[in-house]
Amino acid sequence: MDLFIQIFDSAIRLSTPLLLACLAGLYSERSGIFDIGLEGKMLAAAFAAGAASAMADNVWIGLLAAVLTSVAFALLHGYACITQRGNQIVSGVAINFLASGLTVLLGQAWFSRGGGTPQLSVNARFQAIKLPGAEALSDVPFLGPIYSELISGHNLLVYVALLAVPVTWWVVYRTRFGLRLRAVGENPAAVDTAGVSVIWLRYRAVIICGLLCGLAGAYLSIALSSGFNREMTAGRGFIALAALIFAKWRPWPALGACLLFGFLDAAAIRLQGVEIWLIGAVPVQFIQALPYILTVILLAGFIGKAIPPKAGGVPYVKER
Repeated sequence: MDLFIQIFDSAIRLSTPLLLACLAGLYSERSGIFDIGLEGKMLAAAFAAGAASAMADNVWIGLLAAVLTSVAFALLHGYACITQRGNQIVSGVAINFLASGLTVLLGQAWFSRGGGTPQLSVNARFQAIKLPGAEALSDVPFLGPIYSELISGHNLLVYVALLAVPVTWWVVYRTRFGLRLRAVGENPAAVDTAGVSVIWLRYRAVIICGLLCGLAGAYLSIALSSGFNREMTAGRGFIALAALIFAKWRPWPALGACLLFGFLDAAAIRLQGVEIWLIGAVPVQFIQALPYILTVILLAGFIGKAIPPKAGGVPYVKER
């Protein structure tokens, strides 16, 4: 029971940035803007959060810096793809390279720590939140440990990520904005004919994408860790894209996919150094690669045909 709780507790923590980035990609790609740059926006936001928190010794300033930085990168992507009608894949890849180089350059110039930031103080990090009754219920068999350790004890951004799932479902499927968002990703000409601005709608989707990527990046540096480390996103943006395809661009399946990948990551950490019969100690490199291997296997054989929005990746040219 304790091992189960420990693994799933780690899975929730590790899946949080994936979930936020996956939902970010959902908004953008539902509007028809493919975003390969989730990784870059997360990385830039993580650096901004770590640097601002270290300088100001205030976690909220770090969070604000992360969101503003990520939204700025999102608007850059939007300008290239929506206004200038550039190639969306190329723009996303360029953002990834830009963020990768810029974070190292600024980190070395400001802190002289090889591209990282100093260790953050308690005031500069999000701390665990104890939910009401967690300590009182901790001794109750079965349900007590689940509530007090698995459900309670996470930081604010974990609960924000979990809350973002039903909010995203409601926005996408139960609001006028969500209806237009889905429509513009399928048939932007019909939306334009109805008198709705395709460009403004797509910009709003890109801004929401930047906001959620900012939260994901901030989580990495000022919640999950105590500072920014060079290339600390470690491919999470690409795993989030895989989870988005695995979920077929739907919020609730996205939660399941991200939890699955978080569980694989948590289990891989637990398996390091474990002796397996007839094999011996499992190589650390194989354990680290296991979540990515299983990601490819799942995407290749278990989700069926994932059909993206029909207008995705295609710049919209207004008919005259």
